[in-house]
Amino acid sequence: MSVPAFIDITEEDQASELRAYIKSKGAEISEENSEGGLHVDLAQIIEACDVCLKDDDKDVESVMNSIVSLLLILETEKQEALIESLCEKLVKAREGERPTLRMQLLSNLFHGMDENTPARYTVYCGLIKVAATCNAIAFIPTDLDQVRKWIIDWNLDTEKKHTLLRLVYEALVDCKKSEAAAKVMVELLGSYTEDNASQARVDAHRCIVRALKDPNSFLFDHLLALKPVRFLEGELIHDLLTIFVSAKLAAYVKFYQSNKDFIDSLGLSHEQNMAKMRLLTFLGMAAEMKEISFDTLVEELQIGVDDVEAFVIDAVRTKMVYCKIDQTQRKVVVSHSTHRTFGKQQWQQLHDNLSSWKQNLATVKSSLQTLSTSA
Repeated sequence: MSVPAFIDITEEDQASELRAYIKSKGAEISEENSEGGLHVDLAQIIEACDVCLKDDDKDVESVMNSIVSLLLILETEKQEALIESLCEKLVKAREGERPTLRMQLLSNLFHGMDENTPARYTVYCGLIKVAATCNAIAFIPTDLDQVRKWIIDWNLDTEKKHTLLRLVYEALVDCKKSEAAAKVMVELLGSYTEDNASQARVDAHRCIVRALKDPNSFLFDHLLALKPVRFLEGELIHDLLTIFVSAKLAAYVKFYQSNKDFIDSLGLSHEQNMAKMRLLTFLGMAAEMKEISFDTLVEELQIGVDDVEAFVIDAVRTKMVYCKIDQTQRKVVVSHSTHRTFGKQQWQQLHDNLSSWKQNLATVKSSLQTLSTSA
């Protein structure tokens, strides 16, 4: 892409102009170019360029873009250290200090580099950090498929891959994009192996808490399969997750009575947990029974009989269960319910249903062929 610069002059003259401008803003830098070449000039210019970010002068963007344009013409092996230095300057500027400009400069640099250049990793991380300070993550590409592609294109090692995913996750959380953040965290935890799963304890713990706290998340069985989460087996956080995956409300109540301080320390709302566990308990019952009496609901969900109708209406609104209330018979008739877990038993049930449909369709087809022949 084309990056705006000063004027059409030689790189040496451009560097000299930059030196003079930055010096005029109070930076301690010589106006004379270095004998070491353009990359040395740029190193010195970048070191002093933060004085520009404090200025509201309309020329500041042109000055910074001029630095970016010179960076992009350097040989790749000379770019990396300078790019890291410039990104550090742009990221570390005080919060609220021209974040839009800093994002634009980083974006120009990011899109001006070859797609497979590993140094784009540094620039992208800088973009995420700056965007997070001004709630502008929506303007940064964070689609998981695209991030996966970049991880491959930039040939990131395990540490950088984890750093990148963690950075994207935290930025999405800060900007209240809980669904997208959850997908990134699952991707992060899924990238660990048996050998390094123990290193992800903090991430796994955070993932579980975020999932339980999210008012729109109800299915958690996929988390139990993640290696870092399995590493937490035997700890209270894993026990709590297991309850939300497959246990009933009574199990949560018992856990809470014994571990109230632990629940509070996680920042979880007991009332919200109760509401979520009531729904999950109802889903489990609905998956096993097509008709559920009011008395059973009152007992299992620990609610008053007068609250049954309101509860069922709220449950249907989640679109995870379809049912109707039979006031005369004092029961709930279930037509469909989402499974809380999907394991071997559910796969077998799906297989049996599909086999039955296939057989029924074959019977219908045979009947139609017979009718056609008779006609």
